[in-house]
Amino acid sequence: MTAAAYVDPRTGRTWPLATPRWRGDDGQPLLLTDLPGIGRDSIAPDQPGLWRYRAALPFQPAAPIAMGEGRTPLLSRTLHGIEALLKCEWLMPTGSFKDRGASVMLSLLREQGIGAVLEDSSGNGGAAIATYAAAGGMRARILVPDSTSPAKTVQSRAAGAEIQLTPGSRQDCADEALRQGNDPSSGFFYASHNWHPFFLQGTKTLAYELWEDLGFEAPDAVVIPCGAGSNVLGCDIGFSELLRAGQITRLPRLYAAQPANCGPIARDVLGLPPEPPRPTIAEGTAIAQPIRPTEVAGALRRSGGSAVLLEESEIAEAALSLARGGVYVEPTCAQAVAALGKLAASGAVRAGERVVVVLTGTGLKATPRYAEMLGLGPV
Repeated sequence: MTAAAYVDPRTGRTWPLATPRWRGDDGQPLLLTDLPGIGRDSIAPDQPGLWRYRAALPFQPAAPIAMGEGRTPLLSRTLHGIEALLKCEWLMPTGSFKDRGASVMLSLLREQGIGAVLEDSSGNGGAAIATYAAAGGMRARILVPDSTSPAKTVQSRAAGAEIQLTPGSRQDCADEALRQGNDPSSGFFYASHNWHPFFLQGTKTLAYELWEDLGFEAPDAVVIPCGAGSNVLGCDIGFSELLRAGQITRLPRLYAAQPANCGPIARDVLGLPPEPPRPTIAEGTAIAQPIRPTEVAGALRRSGGSAVLLEESEIAEAALSLARGGVYVEPTCAQAVAALGKLAASGAVRAGERVVVVLTGTGLKATPRYAEMLGLGPV
């Protein structure tokens, strides 16, 4: 295959990787051209965590920013009559799956000479970028709406990131990040977990890891909490590489779980009309305007999977049920378990299949939400 390049998936136009960029010339989001994938002989067992799959990346950094991310447990639980495998992605250095993307993206960017990065997120994305930037000796600026609770930025501040409060809404914050990202004089490169395709090179390691977890075979189905869709796209990219490399014979069915209060991708896949977003306890997936909706929907359809919309009561019930079984995760990712129930009821997933449910964030970051669900009042 030819050398990897940035690609606009909607037009096929490419740009060389040698020059760091986070978008196309017309402002469009990019991916990378298809990579060949690797086999088990290319796994580096002496490398920490997800870096055992470093041969699958577009280029290999001399010194990865690694803190043990990846290689998360796979727990067996019977849920809704299905013997499900819970992928414990919350057991990461900063408490969420976003460490996969942050570790790979910042390692590759630092290798290209980037020393200061910009991100817009008051949640798991901001915490991951701030932490891995600190570990890699990079400066980080995190933009958040000025209405953000100070508690939400403590983790990023503790890592030494500059927190910039932005007047207005979450969309206003994203717009300001785009403005600064397009301004070379800012001194910061826009290393957005939503925009940069290197982030997806990190999330694709989830597919490689599941393949290895399951004895170098693909699962039958993967149920994924979905906001902007980085885990859906990561699984699509990773499993497609394994198929291309002849390591698996089929793609697993991918199912995206989204809150009914804010589920634009699921509504598209299910053929439902758009609806204005409303508040949801699954706040980590409350992305009203994802930047790659066509690509995420295409990945779901290509795999033979689909999407599920969850009501608030269903999400809360799933979160509390998991917690009472010893699995304390954010309601955002607990909705994947609620989605499993609907998929089992419809026959989309069946007993006897190997079904993975991806749990993406620790419940420790959602203490106020749990207090509300338990009727304890503000904490």
